Amino acid sequence: MKRLARITLLAAALAAGLAAPAWAQKIKLSTSMGDIVLQLDAEKAPKTVANFVQYVKAGQYDGTVFHRVMDGFMIQGGGMTPDMQEKPTRPPIPLEAGNGLSNLRGSVAMARTQNPNSATAQFFINVGDNLRLDAANSPDGNGYAVFGKVVEGLEVVDKIKTVPTGNKGGHQNVPQTPILINKATILSEK
Repeated sequence: MKRLARITLLAAALAAGLAAPAWAQKIKLSTSMGDIVLQLDAEKAPKTVANFVQYVKAGQYDGTVFHRVMDGFMIQGGGMTPDMQEKPTRPPIPLEAGNGLSNLRGSVAMARTQNPNSATAQFFINVGDNLRLDAANSPDGNGYAVFGKVVEGLEVVDKIKTVPTGNKGGHQNVPQTPILINKATILSEK
Protein backbone atom coordinates (compact mmCIF):
# COMPACT_ATOMS: atom_id res chain seq x y z
CA MET A 1 0.00 0.00 0.00
CA LYS A 2 2.84 2.41 0.85
CA ARG A 3 4.47 1.66 -2.49
CA LEU A 4 1.25 2.48 -4.37
CA ALA A 5 0.87 5.72 -2.40
CA ARG A 6 4.45 6.74 -3.25
CA ILE A 7 3.93 5.98 -6.93
CA THR A 8 0.75 8.07 -6.92
CA LEU A 9 2.53 10.98 -5.18
CA LEU A 10 5.47 10.73 -7.55
CA ALA A 11 3.13 10.81 -10.56
CA ALA A 12 1.32 13.88 -9.14
CA ALA A 13 4.61 15.71 -8.56
CA LEU A 14 5.93 14.88 -12.01
CA ALA A 15 2.63 15.93 -13.60
CA ALA A 16 3.00 19.29 -11.84
CA GLY A 17 6.44 19.69 -13.40
CA LEU A 18 8.24 19.28 -10.07
CA ALA A 19 11.19 17.08 -9.34
CA ALA A 20 10.45 13.87 -7.49
CA PRO A 21 9.60 14.58 -3.87
CA ALA A 22 12.14 13.65 -1.24
CA TRP A 23 9.46 11.92 0.86
CA ALA A 24 10.40 14.15 3.76
CA GLN A 25 8.55 13.53 6.97
CA LYS A 26 10.06 16.22 9.19
CA ILE A 27 11.89 19.49 8.62
CA LYS A 28 13.74 21.38 11.35
CA LEU A 29 13.83 25.17 11.19
CA SER A 30 16.75 26.32 13.35
CA THR A 31 15.81 29.90 14.22
CA SER A 32 17.41 32.64 16.28
CA MET A 33 14.70 32.00 18.91
CA GLY A 34 14.89 28.18 18.96
CA ASP A 35 14.07 25.14 16.84
CA ILE A 36 10.74 24.43 15.16
CA VAL A 37 10.06 20.97 13.73
CA LEU A 38 7.46 20.60 10.98
CA GLN A 39 5.73 17.33 10.07
CA LEU A 40 4.83 17.44 6.36
CA ASP A 41 1.81 15.72 4.81
CA ALA A 42 2.87 14.53 1.34
CA GLU A 43 -0.24 12.39 1.03
CA LYS A 44 -2.66 15.34 1.19
CA ALA A 45 -0.42 18.04 -0.33
CA PRO A 46 2.07 16.24 -2.61
CA LYS A 47 2.94 19.18 -4.90
CA THR A 48 3.30 21.60 -2.02
CA VAL A 49 5.47 19.24 0.04
CA ALA A 50 7.66 18.44 -2.98
CA ASN A 51 8.08 22.19 -3.61
CA PHE A 52 8.92 22.93 0.04
CA VAL A 53 11.44 20.06 0.25
CA GLN A 54 13.13 21.27 -2.95
CA TYR A 55 13.57 24.70 -1.37
CA VAL A 56 14.95 23.13 1.83
CA LYS A 57 17.46 21.06 -0.16
CA ALA A 58 18.52 24.14 -2.15
CA GLY A 59 19.18 26.15 1.04
CA GLN A 60 16.50 28.71 0.12
CA TYR A 61 15.38 29.21 3.72
CA ASP A 62 18.84 29.47 5.26
CA GLY A 63 19.46 33.06 6.32
CA THR A 64 15.89 34.24 5.73
CA VAL A 65 13.67 35.82 8.38
CA PHE A 66 10.15 35.65 9.68
CA HIS A 67 9.28 38.95 8.04
CA ARG A 68 5.58 39.22 8.93
CA VAL A 69 4.44 38.50 12.48
CA MET A 70 0.87 39.01 13.68
CA ASP A 71 -0.07 37.75 17.14
CA GLY A 72 -3.40 35.92 17.01
CA PHE A 73 -2.97 35.26 13.28
CA MET A 74 0.32 33.89 11.93
CA ILE A 75 4.09 34.19 11.49
CA GLN A 76 5.31 34.29 7.87
CA GLY A 77 8.76 33.57 6.50
CA GLY A 78 10.81 31.85 3.86
CA GLY A 79 11.32 34.58 1.32
CA MET A 80 13.06 37.64 2.74
CA THR A 81 16.59 38.39 3.85
CA PRO A 82 17.13 40.40 7.06
CA ASP A 83 17.33 43.60 4.99
CA MET A 84 13.86 42.80 3.55
CA GLN A 85 15.09 41.82 0.10
CA GLU A 86 13.05 39.06 -1.52
CA LYS A 87 15.02 36.00 -2.57
CA PRO A 88 14.56 34.65 -6.11
CA THR A 89 12.20 31.69 -6.44
CA ARG A 90 11.18 28.99 -8.87
CA PRO A 91 7.86 29.28 -10.74
CA PRO A 92 4.66 29.14 -8.62
CA ILE A 93 2.90 25.89 -7.82
CA PRO A 94 -0.80 24.99 -8.16
CA LEU A 95 -2.96 25.59 -5.09
CA GLU A 96 -3.67 22.46 -3.01
CA ALA A 97 -6.21 23.94 -0.58
CA GLY A 98 -9.32 21.86 0.01
CA ASN A 99 -7.14 18.82 0.75
CA GLY A 100 -8.77 18.06 4.10
CA LEU A 101 -6.12 19.91 6.14
CA SER A 102 -7.24 23.01 8.03
CA ASN A 103 -5.57 26.28 9.03
CA LEU A 104 -5.58 25.43 12.73
CA ARG A 105 -3.12 26.61 15.38
CA GLY A 106 0.28 25.09 14.62
CA SER A 107 -0.46 24.21 11.00
CA VAL A 108 1.88 25.37 8.25
CA ALA A 109 0.52 26.70 4.95
CA MET A 110 1.80 28.37 1.81
CA ALA A 111 1.66 32.14 1.46
CA ARG A 112 0.39 33.48 -1.86
CA THR A 113 -0.88 36.62 -3.57
CA GLN A 114 -4.47 37.22 -4.70
CA ASN A 115 -3.76 34.70 -7.47
CA PRO A 116 -4.58 31.29 -5.93
CA ASN A 117 -1.80 29.59 -7.95
CA SER A 118 1.01 31.97 -6.94
CA ALA A 119 2.71 30.20 -4.00
CA THR A 120 6.47 29.84 -4.33
CA ALA A 121 8.73 29.68 -1.24
CA GLN A 122 7.02 31.74 1.45
CA PHE A 123 5.04 29.91 4.11
CA PHE A 124 3.28 30.75 7.34
CA ILE A 125 2.58 29.06 10.65
CA ASN A 126 -0.88 29.67 12.07
CA VAL A 127 -0.67 30.91 15.68
CA GLY A 128 -4.44 30.61 16.14
CA ASP A 129 -7.30 28.78 14.45
CA ASN A 130 -7.75 30.60 11.12
CA LEU A 131 -10.61 28.62 9.60
CA ARG A 132 -11.47 31.57 7.32
CA LEU A 133 -8.29 30.65 5.39
CA ASP A 134 -9.63 27.19 4.49
CA ALA A 135 -11.02 26.83 0.95
CA ALA A 136 -14.48 25.94 2.24
CA ASN A 137 -14.71 29.13 4.33
CA SER A 138 -12.85 31.68 2.20
CA PRO A 139 -14.91 34.27 0.32
CA ASP A 140 -13.33 33.39 -3.04
CA GLY A 141 -13.45 29.62 -2.43
CA ASN A 142 -9.68 29.23 -2.84
CA GLY A 143 -8.17 29.40 0.61
CA TYR A 144 -4.57 28.70 1.60
CA ALA A 145 -2.95 25.28 1.24
CA VAL A 146 -1.99 23.63 4.53
CA PHE A 147 0.79 21.07 4.03
CA GLY A 148 1.97 20.23 7.53
CA LYS A 149 2.05 21.13 11.20
CA VAL A 150 4.43 22.03 14.00
CA VAL A 151 5.22 18.91 16.02
CA GLU A 152 8.02 20.38 18.17
CA GLY A 153 8.78 23.98 19.09
CA LEU A 154 5.28 25.45 19.32
CA GLU A 155 6.63 27.36 22.34
CA VAL A 156 9.16 28.96 19.96
CA VAL A 157 6.33 29.96 17.61
CA ASP A 158 4.53 31.45 20.64
CA LYS A 159 7.64 33.50 21.52
CA ILE A 160 7.95 34.75 17.94
CA LYS A 161 4.29 35.79 17.67
CA THR A 162 4.66 38.34 20.50
CA VAL A 163 7.81 40.18 19.39
CA PRO A 164 7.51 43.94 18.80
CA THR A 165 6.85 44.77 15.14
CA GLY A 166 6.72 47.83 12.93
CA ASN A 167 7.10 48.96 9.33
CA LYS A 168 10.27 48.39 7.34
CA GLY A 169 11.03 48.78 3.64
CA GLY A 170 7.40 49.14 2.63
CA HIS A 171 6.35 46.09 4.69
CA GLN A 172 4.11 46.00 7.77
CA ASN A 173 4.25 43.78 10.87
CA VAL A 174 8.02 43.30 10.53
CA PRO A 175 9.82 42.24 13.73
CA GLN A 176 11.94 45.12 15.03
CA THR A 177 14.74 42.65 15.73
CA PRO A 178 15.14 40.17 12.84
CA ILE A 179 14.09 36.60 13.65
CA LEU A 180 16.41 34.48 11.54
CA ILE A 181 15.83 31.07 10.06
CA ASN A 182 19.47 30.10 10.32
CA LYS A 183 19.01 26.74 8.61
CA ALA A 184 16.26 24.39 7.41
CA THR A 185 17.17 20.69 7.60
CA ILE A 186 15.46 17.48 6.55
CA LEU A 187 15.28 15.31 9.69
CA SER A 188 13.61 12.21 8.31
CA GLU A 189 12.41 10.79 5.03
CA LYS A 190 9.89 8.10 4.24
